[in-house]
Amino acid sequence: MQRHSRRGFLRQAGVGAALHHSVAGTARPNIMLVLSDDHSVPHVGCYGNPDIRTPNLDRLAREGMRFDRAYATCPQCVPARASIMTGRSPVRIQMTRFTAPLPAEVRTYPELLRAHGYFTGVAGRTHHMDSDTSGANTVQMIERHKLRTFAKRLDYVKVSRDREQALAQCAEFLDLAPKDRPFSLQLSFHDPHRPHDARAIPQPHDPNKLTLPAHYPDTRLIREDFARYYDEIGRLDGDFGRAVDMLAQRGVAQNTLVAFMGDNGAALLRGKGTLYEFGIHVPLILRWPGHIRAGSVSSELISGEDLAPTFLEAAGIPPLAEMTGRSFLKLLHGGPFEPRRYVFAERGAGIAGLPDRSSVFDLSRCIVSRTHKLIYNALWQIPYDPVGFRTDAFWEELQQMNKQGKLSAEFSRMYFSPSRAMFELYDLANDPHEFHNLAGRAEFAALERELKTALHEWMLLERDYLPLPLGN
Repeated sequence: MQRHSRRGFLRQAGVGAALHHSVAGTARPNIMLVLSDDHSVPHVGCYGNPDIRTPNLDRLAREGMRFDRAYATCPQCVPARASIMTGRSPVRIQMTRFTAPLPAEVRTYPELLRAHGYFTGVAGRTHHMDSDTSGANTVQMIERHKLRTFAKRLDYVKVSRDREQALAQCAEFLDLAPKDRPFSLQLSFHDPHRPHDARAIPQPHDPNKLTLPAHYPDTRLIREDFARYYDEIGRLDGDFGRAVDMLAQRGVAQNTLVAFMGDNGAALLRGKGTLYEFGIHVPLILRWPGHIRAGSVSSELISGEDLAPTFLEAAGIPPLAEMTGRSFLKLLHGGPFEPRRYVFAERGAGIAGLPDRSSVFDLSRCIVSRTHKLIYNALWQIPYDPVGFRTDAFWEELQQMNKQGKLSAEFSRMYFSPSRAMFELYDLANDPHEFHNLAGRAEFAALERELKTALHEWMLLERDYLPLPLGN
């Protein structure tokens, strides 16, 4: 009975496991998932951004489907990628901390594809499933207990941060793939992860001509940093184009489902490490010739944990019962689709920085509906602490400006308040930059209660270790 009630709630919330959808009579597709690293949704040309140059990603959108409401399950690499691989929340699979390898008993979608005849692999930037740490103590313990498992799960496992090596691995994988079997590859690029290169592309973006996000103070250093971020996305776009061209060169593009996604939001102000839109709202574009209508756009809520069951269903394989992600294959086909009501995200402990980095301790959760977002800061007493640029010149300058009273009251509150609200409620439809916290206001009490209740229930069913938001 308990299992039935859990599944009932998850179906109502829109996170139930997908029903098997037969693809009999059609060849099983190859699947290539390409992940960028630290990449927020506004920063691709096809999303209406006139400043950035991404011709290859824009072409993918013209030939496939662009998703305008896709969310990572975490604003950090390891947990977000674990959800993509497993179709489950980081909380449920004990992957909220960077140093935790994926438990051996938790199965990934490539393993299921492999069990059904697929040639499977990962290449490029690390998949993060065998822990992300270089600490001698932790590494020694992981090796002693044989916690690294990914080499046994797939046919091909190679990683590299180097762009050319990542592309060489992609080519090698495609050449090794048996001609009589479908393949599944996750190709990850390091761009646009910090540190940002000064000249990532031959024609850099002009800092003075960029439109800064509304939550950005306007300084020369900030503009220069933001332009370098755009440059790395431009370089990523070129590498993505080269990878996709490999499919055409080998004659397999027509039957390959190509998905591009940002693993989590950018390491920018109110981005990576936070549950604001820049932290978890990511680009997602899929192309599958003959199956996805070219140039289509979806505004349905999609979670990172939805990719695994979608890929499995496309291959004619039922997802595991424990997968809480929801297949959106019917949406890709243009058929009837029961949309999600909510997506959820968590923010767990960072990788290093004791004892002076509050980001190491930051624990928070959020729920996103079609129109609103509720953030629950369990450790509301600690201030905002940037992830990825704490020692960068533009942030140090902002700190000095704040001390000297040169920042506006709004920016000072946003970035340098000594503490935060425990609950933050935002109207994403009318306040997309999340400036106005509506939590605690009488006219939004019913809505706040609704979102807290749904988040409370999700945390309970996912066996979350944080105190529940309703308090009883």
